Amino acid sequence: MSEITIPKEFDTITADAVVIGGGIVGSATAFWLSKAGMKTILVEKRDALSTLTTAASVECFRTQFTEKSMADLALASVEMFENFNDVVGLPGIDIHMTQRGYLFVTDDEAQLPDLKKAVDQYHAIGIPGAEFIGTDDLHKRFAFLAPQALGATFNIRDGWLSTHEATYGFAKGAGDAAFFMKTEVTDIQTDSQGVSAVKTDKGTISTRLVINCAGPFAGVIGKMAGLDMPLRTVRRQKAYIKTDHPDLPAAAPFTVDLVNHGYWRPEAGGLLCAWVDPDEPDSPPADELTTDWDFAAESIHRVSRLNPFLEKVADNLKAEDVNVSAGQYVYTPDDKPVIGPSGEIEGFYLNCGYWCGVMMSPGAGKRVADIATGKMDNADNPLRYSRFREGDFEKGDTFLK
Repeated sequence: MSEITIPKEFDTITADAVVIGGGIVGSATAFWLSKAGMKTILVEKRDALSTLTTAASVECFRTQFTEKSMADLALASVEMFENFNDVVGLPGIDIHMTQRGYLFVTDDEAQLPDLKKAVDQYHAIGIPGAEFIGTDDLHKRFAFLAPQALGATFNIRDGWLSTHEATYGFAKGAGDAAFFMKTEVTDIQTDSQGVSAVKTDKGTISTRLVINCAGPFAGVIGKMAGLDMPLRTVRRQKAYIKTDHPDLPAAAPFTVDLVNHGYWRPEAGGLLCAWVDPDEPDSPPADELTTDWDFAAESIHRVSRLNPFLEKVADNLKAEDVNVSAGQYVYTPDDKPVIGPSGEIEGFYLNCGYWCGVMMSPGAGKRVADIATGKMDNADNPLRYSRFREGDFEKGDTFLK
């Protein structure tokens, strides 16, 4: 059974692998490395797992990706979430899987060909269950939508879960791996053979394999090893609205307005809503983020355009019913994560660069472990870091990146 602890100061200890970062991506990575027989230590500078970017997410997963490299990872991850207890080898862990689908909807007739094209692409790359829904069926199936809604893509397999339970489930199932909390990485040491040790404020961990799962701090960790990665960190906010209004469609899917980038989903005791601001500037990685005083109002305004029930909900809201929080997405040049060896520093591996870390975490963690143990050739990994140097990348057209 793994150990989650705040270690006392130590001189030097050894590990086969050190995972840096205690979000769901790091926890899943440590799990799969441990399952592969490696003595694994995860280090996290905060007090507990799943307390930074993972906790700030809307906790969703989906299969609707137009890029095969992303779809393959998403499908593998969803299957693992669906069979979570069998995957981690522990009974009784409830990650609260809710599969009500992702609904990408529009009232712009000019967008309908793009929606149909996306569904055709989903089918072409092997995503089962994806469908285009035209106007008549759309309003029969989702009566809460505004009359002007014209069409949508949908997959009932998509949904959301408890990231806290999933993160700790991976940790608890991670064999004899150790999870060091309140342990901050201060340097990554190298020698002629590559990575040699991870220095922390508690002591030094001698190792030949380090996996950078540090979320928005991945660029900082990379520079410690001598790797300057092309990563951008961008603040993303969400609003929780506490409400028991009778017009709230509590069984609705995760619903996205493709015209104005607003989205919402039901949540216990109310709903979550937000919008993706394409003009949000880059910001340095941070443990504490400010929120905009008007973000909730702007989100409600955008979402209510195609979900008019929200206007009625908003009429009865009090200040204490609204909570806005923020985290950071990390973007690479092609908006896809980097997974596998850095290629520049022997033994320095990457599992970072995510705007979609929650939904990709199980599959990505397994891929890192498979590459590290020789079960997968990195040349067959389309999300390898070297794609940027090779020029083998391009931005896709997946909705709501």
